[in-house]
Amino acid sequence: MLESIDDIDKRLVYCNIDFIDYKEAWDLQKHIFEKRLNKTVPDVLLLLEHPHTYTLGKTADKENLVGTEKYLSNNNISVYNIDRGGDITYHGPGQIVGYPIIDLKEWKPDTHLYLRSLEEVIIRTCAHYGIEAGREPKYTGVWINEKKIAAIGIKVTRWITMHGFAFNVNTDLSLFSGIIPCGIADKDVTSLERELKIKLKINEVKEILLNNFKSVFGYSSTSIEAKNSLET
Repeated sequence: MLESIDDIDKRLVYCNIDFIDYKEAWDLQKHIFEKRLNKTVPDVLLLLEHPHTYTLGKTADKENLVGTEKYLSNNNISVYNIDRGGDITYHGPGQIVGYPIIDLKEWKPDTHLYLRSLEEVIIRTCAHYGIEAGREPKYTGVWINEKKIAAIGIKVTRWITMHGFAFNVNTDLSLFSGIIPCGIADKDVTSLERELKIKLKINEVKEILLNNFKSVFGYSSTSIEAKNSLET
């Protein structure tokens, strides 16, 4: 069982999930959110992959879903309208999705800084592989020469975060053709595989992401938990 927050000094609970249906992961986030709100768990970071999925944020323009019903069926793509900020994005195999459920009151109660810090985690991870990534002034996310490598969309309630980032590692970029990613029609998407011209080990990239997340957000220690321990 997880310890009480009162017993922990800036500890992060990390859960590595291979593949999980989007709805199941969303329900898991909600469950952990309630536990975090009640201070029965410390901050939690989920790193995982989804099956083929399009998600539309609460301000999304439905016209940005350009794939037909036949396209969605042929590619086995699920579609969800969700409660994060931002427009439409793609999730799928080879993409690392990060869901931090953290209390910003115990870090810094600043959603703008939180977004920039999530970007910094991705930027440092790209730098580890010798790739110079950065920010676009008009848009949230992480970019390489005007190509988006990571999308970010969050929800913050009572200063506790949900949702997070989607980082293209070995992602099948062709499936972005069914949407206008994040509602931005004149920008391309990319991945670590595309930039490096090699396929990467997902768990290796997760470890680098985890270490950068701990560094950026100042966690002193990490405990590793299985998904079922977070569901109880």
